[in-house]
Amino acid sequence: MANIALFSTDVFSLPESLQEAVEHGEVFTRAWVVELILDLLGYTADKDLCDLRLVEPACGGGAFLTIVTSRISASCHAHQRSITDALDAVRAFDLLGRNVEQSRALITRTLQEEGWEPKDARTVAAAWVRQGDYLLQSDAEHRADYVVGNPPYIRLEDVPDDRMAAYRRACSTMGGRADIYIGFYEVALRSLNRGGQLGFICADRWMRNQYGRRLRQLVTKQFSMDLALVMHDVDAFDEQVSAYPAITLISNKPQGAAVAADTNRSFGAEQARDFADWYLEGEPPTVTTDSYQAARMPHWFPEEDSWPAASPARLAVLEDLTERFRPLEDTETGTKVGIGIATGADKIFLTKDMDLVEEDRLLPMAMVRDTTSGTIDWDGTHLVNPWTASGDLVDLDAYPRLASYFEAHSEALCKRYVAVKQPQRWYKTIDKVDHKLTRRQKLLFPDMKLRIHPVLDQGRLYPHHNLYFIVSDVWDMRVLGGLLLSKVAEAFVEAYAVKMRGGTLRFQAQYLRKIRVPDPAAISESDQAALAEAFDKRDVEAATEAALRVYGLSELPD
Repeated sequence: MANIALFSTDVFSLPESLQEAVEHGEVFTRAWVVELILDLLGYTADKDLCDLRLVEPACGGGAFLTIVTSRISASCHAHQRSITDALDAVRAFDLLGRNVEQSRALITRTLQEEGWEPKDARTVAAAWVRQGDYLLQSDAEHRADYVVGNPPYIRLEDVPDDRMAAYRRACSTMGGRADIYIGFYEVALRSLNRGGQLGFICADRWMRNQYGRRLRQLVTKQFSMDLALVMHDVDAFDEQVSAYPAITLISNKPQGAAVAADTNRSFGAEQARDFADWYLEGEPPTVTTDSYQAARMPHWFPEEDSWPAASPARLAVLEDLTERFRPLEDTETGTKVGIGIATGADKIFLTKDMDLVEEDRLLPMAMVRDTTSGTIDWDGTHLVNPWTASGDLVDLDAYPRLASYFEAHSEALCKRYVAVKQPQRWYKTIDKVDHKLTRRQKLLFPDMKLRIHPVLDQGRLYPHHNLYFIVSDVWDMRVLGGLLLSKVAEAFVEAYAVKMRGGTLRFQAQYLRKIRVPDPAAISESDQAALAEAFDKRDVEAATEAALRVYGLSELPD
């Protein structure tokens, strides 16, 4: 069970609205899920658990603690120790007094049923469970070999302002519209002893959303992401919640091997035991059953801006390619990814009227609609261009027709933020024009598309801001175009990109930069020819077949 822990003092008194928020965040975890997490962590009775410290940040009614208690009891029997030797083996926190009492009662009953004296059982239960705010406890209370649990599902904006401010001060990763659980991850990770492990079942949105970026950065730089077991459709809780849960295991050690795994709704207690056996045995590198699939990787993904989402087998391939190949954007090849020009007033700056202003003030523009067929089919759109070749704004006195046109639209142009900020430059576009870009060969990518869609401009047009572009000093752009047309390249974007309604992908610069590519000089002449031909013919299958050879892959898993 998870419960929110909020700002607290020695006397616990919650406003009614806050009490409701706390209770709203309670989610009861099924016993077999708790067993799975503890098994995966190696928190088992064959170890002398009295000498290890386990912390549960928000214990709720005791779902985790009941099973932890049984394991410690069995460990004490196996190692011929008194249960009172385990007084420091557990620290559990909860804000609500009723949850503290319920958890203590469960611990007491469990220990008595397993043969321990009632007095000792009560003493242990009182020592283990504390009423308090985990996020604001002292470091001494936090130090742990294991931190386990199900952190709360409460949006930070649902917390009163003073408490929100306290959490933000205590937890540097809780930026933006973060969920409370971000803070629980941070405090738990920072509390781990060297080699210590965290095992949470929690929403996995932090692995990709913007508000999780600081937490991803913390994990990437200081910890080892050991396991991400996605359980979105699994009946993991005693009530139905739309929480997108995943079990994550993170260790306080340098990044080592990692496992990506996914499940379906048939994943239950029996399948969990099978998965734990596979995970702990270390072989084979991949496993696929009717209920789950998983793959071992030599490392987790090294960047913190976003972690990919895909099947375990595909994640393993992407991690391998990330390890073996260089990013698409690369100074060594002079390959750059960029976005076209934003004007701030397209209705004014874009035109098809060749007589509107002076001829040299019209710059041919590539629009998304020009790329639909896979080759440039230009519709004649021009930019009314206020920029000189040197990057300065033109002198309107030298261009009377341009000056007259801008003056006619001055009211609208001056209302733009960019003009308010720089009133003397009121007729500028948001972005400058890089005139050298027009003359360069470039691959253009529409922002939104169901499939990756590189289109070659031979050096005639300047891209609009709904188009992303790639230029290179080294690549043959038809060969690169064939590589980027392939399903291998698309797999990178699909794994990282935000998906829109209907499965539409965003082919933005940050996602295109995720693509890994080989050294152009390492591609054989025959594969170069195959990629170029596939690009010319818009043949995705042929491009993919050649790309698989180039990347040294036998297949691209679904």
